[in-house]
Amino acid sequence: MRAFLPLLSLAAVARALYFYIDVTSPKCFYEELPKDTLVVGHYTAEEWDDHRHAWQRHDGITIYISVDEIFDNDHRVVSQRGGSTGKFTFTAAEAGDHKICFTPSSNSGRANWLSASSPNGGIRLTLDMAIGETSALEGTDKEKMQDLATRVRDLNARLNDIRREQVFQREREAEFRDQSESTNARVVRWILIQLTVLGVTCAWQLSHLRAFFIKQKLT
Repeated sequence: MRAFLPLLSLAAVARALYFYIDVTSPKCFYEELPKDTLVVGHYTAEEWDDHRHAWQRHDGITIYISVDEIFDNDHRVVSQRGGSTGKFTFTAAEAGDHKICFTPSSNSGRANWLSASSPNGGIRLTLDMAIGETSALEGTDKEKMQDLATRVRDLNARLNDIRREQVFQREREAEFRDQSESTNARVVRWILIQLTVLGVTCAWQLSHLRAFFIKQKLT
């Protein structure tokens, strides 16, 4: 693998390659990197399925990834464990050889004997590793971030619309409350006026009847 991996440095984004790993031992290769070089790798691990006669992803697969700086007493710059698919990223702090290793494991119960029954080994690992400038390597991630930023802006716009609608509803409620209070006040005033008129009318009628009865007794 050392023969073709240097070709990856000729382009910022390399095509995917795959290789087979026995679960009993890790698979390592070396890559000489210039200083401050960004490396981004995407991988997918698959097991052989005898029923389908094809390589299939399995949730029970785990991949341990390590990257050591050979020139610096095997100083480890990457140590991570992922599932059957994942991503790793690191930047070369100094120029020199870097040892990149993949160690698979599986709890499916099949990988232990797949190294003998499968066509090429227990695990097939597809690796898409890009070496180059940050701007070129992170183009896809930037597109995803831009898409997320667009969605966030849309959500913010919707939230602003909801806030404006809430303010409008509160204003309508305040206006309706003011109208209701004004109407209630007018109704109360009209009731008081009616009661006053009825009171004056009753008093006038009683006074008139009293005068009439007094006049009748006198006559």
